[in-house]
Amino acid sequence: TMTGNNSLFLALNSTNGTYCPVSEAYKQYLLPLTYCVVLVFGLALNGTLLWQIFCRTKTWTCSVIYLVNLAVADLLYVLSLPLLIVSYAMDDVWVFGDFACKAVRFFFYTNLYCSINFLMCISVHRFLGVCFPLRSMPYRTKKLAILASAATWIFVTTELLPTVVFARSGVINNMTVCYDLTSPDNFQAYFPYGVVLTITGFLIPFLIICACNCLMIKTLWRAEEKINVGKEIRRKSVRTITVVSLLFVLCFVPFHITRMIYLIVRVDFTEDCTVLNFVMLSYKIWRPIVSFNSCINPILYFTSTDSQRGRLLAQLGRNKVHPAVKSNKPAQGNNKP
Repeated sequence: TMTGNNSLFLALNSTNGTYCPVSEAYKQYLLPLTYCVVLVFGLALNGTLLWQIFCRTKTWTCSVIYLVNLAVADLLYVLSLPLLIVSYAMDDVWVFGDFACKAVRFFFYTNLYCSINFLMCISVHRFLGVCFPLRSMPYRTKKLAILASAATWIFVTTELLPTVVFARSGVINNMTVCYDLTSPDNFQAYFPYGVVLTITGFLIPFLIICACNCLMIKTLWRAEEKINVGKEIRRKSVRTITVVSLLFVLCFVPFHITRMIYLIVRVDFTEDCTVLNFVMLSYKIWRPIVSFNSCINPILYFTSTDSQRGRLLAQLGRNKVHPAVKSNKPAQGNNKP
């Protein structure tokens, strides 16, 4: 991506050697602060989640398996954030070498698309359980959840291997930088890959998640009209699905929209510096915001059921027994989000 020096920020406008002035002074303050918050909360929440599951959960459900994989992907990303924090605090100077640059970019997109795909797996699993509870039982097993998780890691890693090639460090205005997507002279080659990555990594899973959530809400509301028993539970499920959907939209949709617009502008409309500045600012602001998904994923686990909240409060309160734990002892292994 476009980067500058300590006083005047310049960005390569196209491969013809012309430049467009771009101000990125906000990065020195906004990005280190944002990534510090993500680092602290991401480590604490995902570490607590893994501790809760590995040390306190006796029976793993399919949802727990997916959540463990989510937490691992989140930790891989947040552990790479100190390099970005130092770099942006130094006015975007990259001092860690080309390999570290490639690793940081790779882990960011691995976390991003693993999160999206594992959330899709959880949505499909819930959809089958809500809409086809009996017929889907052979397809909602821990063995298939493990296979789906392994397939997700393999798919995402394979899909993101080109980022290792495209991501690189370089020299602009006599200082070394780590390009976000790729170097300016390589945008034409990166553009088709960026489009494919957006479609396969985000758009298709997003549509599947939306379809599953809408069908679940429809099924639960139909049951609300016909069955009086368990109304409050069904209403709570609808609220949970709605909140999760809104969080997903807030985290991932603006980032992918602004990134696609940014790619299109960089390739086809690079002569207009005003447009380039506006689009680039929008993309760069949403990029750290999407990192907060590393903090939201564990929260979904701890707020999913009363039993999980009770266990966490009890353990944080020096293992005092919480009423929610007492009332849910028979279902201790049921950790579905």
